[in-house]
Amino acid sequence: MDRYTLSLDSRRRVAQGLIVAAALFILFGLFKLQIIQREEMTQLAENNRIRVVPVEAQRGSMLDREGRIIVSNRPSYTVSVVPAEEVKGRTLNNLSRIIGFDTLQLRKRIRKTQVTPYQPAPVRKDIPFDIVAVLEEQNSEFPGVSYQLDQVRMYDDSLAAEAFTGHVGEVSEQEMAKAVAGMYRMGATIGKKGLEKQYDQPLRGMEGTEFIEVTAFGEILGPYEGREPVQPVAGSDLLLTIDEDVQRTAVESLDSFCCGAVVAIDPRNGEILCMTSDPGFDPNVFSGIVTDSLWQQISNDSTHPLLNRPINGLYPPGSTAKLLTLGAGLESGVIDENTSFKSCGGGYQFGNRYFKCWEKRGHGTTTAIHAVEMSCDVYFYQLGLRVGVDQLSQYYSLCGFSRPTGIDLPNESSGLNPNSKYYDRRYGKNGWTKALVLNNAIGQGEILVTPLQLAQFYAGLANWGKVYRPHVVRGIRKPNGQESLVRPELSFTLPFSTRTLSILREGLRLVTEGGRGTARRLRNELYTVCGKTGTAQNPHGKDHSWFVGFAPIENPEIVVCTIVENAGHGSEVAAPIVGKVIETYMKKKLGIPLQVAQTATLETKP
Repeated sequence: MDRYTLSLDSRRRVAQGLIVAAALFILFGLFKLQIIQREEMTQLAENNRIRVVPVEAQRGSMLDREGRIIVSNRPSYTVSVVPAEEVKGRTLNNLSRIIGFDTLQLRKRIRKTQVTPYQPAPVRKDIPFDIVAVLEEQNSEFPGVSYQLDQVRMYDDSLAAEAFTGHVGEVSEQEMAKAVAGMYRMGATIGKKGLEKQYDQPLRGMEGTEFIEVTAFGEILGPYEGREPVQPVAGSDLLLTIDEDVQRTAVESLDSFCCGAVVAIDPRNGEILCMTSDPGFDPNVFSGIVTDSLWQQISNDSTHPLLNRPINGLYPPGSTAKLLTLGAGLESGVIDENTSFKSCGGGYQFGNRYFKCWEKRGHGTTTAIHAVEMSCDVYFYQLGLRVGVDQLSQYYSLCGFSRPTGIDLPNESSGLNPNSKYYDRRYGKNGWTKALVLNNAIGQGEILVTPLQLAQFYAGLANWGKVYRPHVVRGIRKPNGQESLVRPELSFTLPFSTRTLSILREGLRLVTEGGRGTARRLRNELYTVCGKTGTAQNPHGKDHSWFVGFAPIENPEIVVCTIVENAGHGSEVAAPIVGKVIETYMKKKLGIPLQVAQTATLETKP
C-alpha cells in the first residue's frame, strides 16, 4: 500500500500544477475572447443592444401625359417581431389578439421574412393607427415587437389601370433566389406585374438603414448615436403616355359589360393613350398581406380578373382581319381593286360544306373596297382560297401577329398563326382541307390575336405602313428633377405598298361613311372617323364583339381597339365604345368641353 501513497510534497506539487493549469486555461480563454475573437464578440454584444431597421425608399409615382397622378404612396404602419427578443408564451399570444393573425400565422410570417434573429421581421403591413396606439401604450406587454412608419402603394381604382400599372407585393423566396445577391431582403416590397415590375429598379430607389438602441428586454431607448443612419434614396417617377380622360372614358364605356378590353394608340409614335381590362381587380389589396382566402377568391373568379386581356387575352379577330386578307390579295397580285368573285347570295358552297355570310340576304356581286364596306364574308372566302393557307399565314406574320409587340410590359402573349405545318402536326398529313383557309380569311378558325396586336396592325394602316413599338412610358424623372425621355422606335413596316394602303383605307372610310357601311353610326360632323367591325364566333359562348377605328382619317392621331366578350355584333356594342373613346380624344384636341354632347347626326346600324 505504501508504494501507492503520495507524499505530502508530491500532493502539494500536483495541486499547484492543477491550479496553474486552470489559471492558464482561464487566461487563454480571456485572451481568446478579448483579443482573438474581439470583433466577433463585439458584434454579438452590439446585436443585443442595437437593432438594425431597414428604411424603404419612397417609391416613384406614375403620372399621366398631363402630369396627373395615377399611382402614388400613402403612409402606413408595419408591425414586426425581433425573433431573438421574443418571449415564448407571451409575445405572439399578446400580438395575435390585436392584429388579426393567430400565433401559427405569425410564426409563419416570421419564418418567411426573417433575415437574422436580431433584425425585425415584418409580420403585417398597413395596420390601423389604433393598433399602433396599443403597442405604444402597452409596450411591456409585447416584448420583441416593434412598429415603424412606412408607406404603401396607392392606386386610383376608378381608372381600372392595373392592366398597365400592375401592382407591388412582398418578394417571394423564388424571386430572392433568382435575384442578384443583396438586391432584395426578405419582407421587401417589389414590383410584381405591369410597369411596377418592368421598371422596378428605377421606381424602388435605394433602401436606407436606421440603428436603434434597445435594452436587454427589447425596450427601445432611442436612436443609436454610435452609427450614422443611412438615408434612403427615393425612386424615380414614371411619366406615362396615358391620357387620364381617355382612360376614364374607356373604363366607363366598358363597365356595363363583362368582359372585355380597350386599348388606344397614337399611330404616329406608338404611345399608348389608354388600356383597360374588364373585369379587373383592386391592386391596392396587394399592397398589404394577401390572405389565402382572398387570393383564392380572386384567382378562382370565373370572369378571370387576373387575365390582362389587352396583352394576354387571345381571341379570333373576326372580320377585323379582312383588311389583312385584302392586303395580302392585292400585294401578292392574286386580285386587284376591281376584282369580283361569285355573287354573294348569303353563303358559299365549298366541297360538302356551306359557309354562311353574316348577311343572310346576300350582298350580290361586289369589288374589294365594297366587300370591306359591307364586310361580305363570301367575297373573302373566295379571296382566301386564292391567297392560300401559307401565304396568308406569312402576311399575318409580316403584319406583326404571332409575336409580342415589344410593349414595355412584361409577359406579353404571342398569339397563334396557323400554317400548313401547324395543321400537319395537329391533324396529320392530308388530315385537313383547304376549307380551313376560308375561316382564316375572315379571322375565324384557329387564328388567335391579342387586342394590342390588332391595335398595332391598324396603327400601321393609319400611319401609312409604319408601325412604332407600343410603349406606356414616355420618360423617367429622377428625384433631382432630371428627365430622360423615351424616343419613338420604329418596330416594322407593313408589307403593303402605298397603293394597297390607299385601297385599304378607302374601304375603312366606307365602313363609316359609305351607304352600306356597317358602322355608319360613328359618322359625325366634328371630325372624320373610320374603322372595321368584327363579330367573332367562339366555342365558349356567344360571339365576341370587335371594332377597331382611327381618327381623323386625313392625319390619324388615335387608333382604338375594343373587344367585348360574348356581346354580339361589333357594330352594336364595340363600335359605340370606340366612338366614345375617340370622341373624348378629339374633343380635347378641338378644345370642346368634354361634357358638351355630340352635335353630329348619328345613324343607326344597317
